[in-house]
Amino acid sequence: MKQVIPMIKTALIYNPKSGRQNFSGHLNHVIERLASAGREITVFETQYPGQASELAFDACMEKTDELIIVGGDGTFNECINGIMKTDHRPRIGYIPAGTGCDIAHTLHLPKNVDRAIDVILESDTVKMDVAKANSRYFIFVCGNGAYIDISYVTDSALKKKIGSFAYLVKGAEELFTIPKMRMTVTHDGGVFHGAFSLVLVINSKQVAGINMIYQPVLDDGMVDVVLYRYLWPLNNIIYFLSFVLPFWSTPLIKRFKTHFLKITTDTRSKWNYDGEGFGTGNQEITVFPKAIELAVPPRARRHFLHQND
Repeated sequence: MKQVIPMIKTALIYNPKSGRQNFSGHLNHVIERLASAGREITVFETQYPGQASELAFDACMEKTDELIIVGGDGTFNECINGIMKTDHRPRIGYIPAGTGCDIAHTLHLPKNVDRAIDVILESDTVKMDVAKANSRYFIFVCGNGAYIDISYVTDSALKKKIGSFAYLVKGAEELFTIPKMRMTVTHDGGVFHGAFSLVLVINSKQVAGINMIYQPVLDDGMVDVVLYRYLWPLNNIIYFLSFVLPFWSTPLIKRFKTHFLKITTDTRSKWNYDGEGFGTGNQEITVFPKAIELAVPPRARRHFLHQND
């Protein structure tokens, strides 16, 4: 008797405005490859900010087996925010198509479309943590302070034209506008107070293309926190040294891991969640251990997902 293998119900959500905006030219090829691998595919193109969250939520409610995300860090974040609002969370595949794609760099996910599809079709999945700051979920970073707005205030036309160099151009404009933020920080290890110029809550190796955490673990139910004391005019030197030495900790750079974080602050600047600006004011951050299932190459599994061994 011939065995019938059921089709895998797959939703593909892509942002046509991500990165250099050229994924649409690959779409038919992607559909053909996925269909030949037993996928029953429904394609959704986002038309406005926030729609990826709605589409991902709807796909989960339809009991989709697999959700493939195509776009940058912001598109990935939107989809995670849709997925985390449901009990049914499908297997996730990711085709990075944005300018930065920090989570893709950390997880060794290729930007080449065919190689990214190879990972989706051939690699095992791992379960990864997701964090939540107030009402917003994030997958790799939540932050505030110096240079934190570069990813979402940099002109999209400039990013399309010169790629990640656009961030350097915008960063140069903010070189002498370092903020001073007074904070009370509560975490697993206690409470402390101070004036800071930059705070980062990280579940990744890279942020804005820079190696921030020496040996991150992405499935331990904890986030890495890096806080930079305000010390004008030496702030930029402190940043540079910490980027070169991502394991370096001094009285000026406070590093720790925690399951829970509460930040009370006087800053009115927007917080950055996975490269997008949302909300202001105090933040209460919790971690949801192993909340999503994502296809990644073996190298990422070995290096950053220890509990999936």
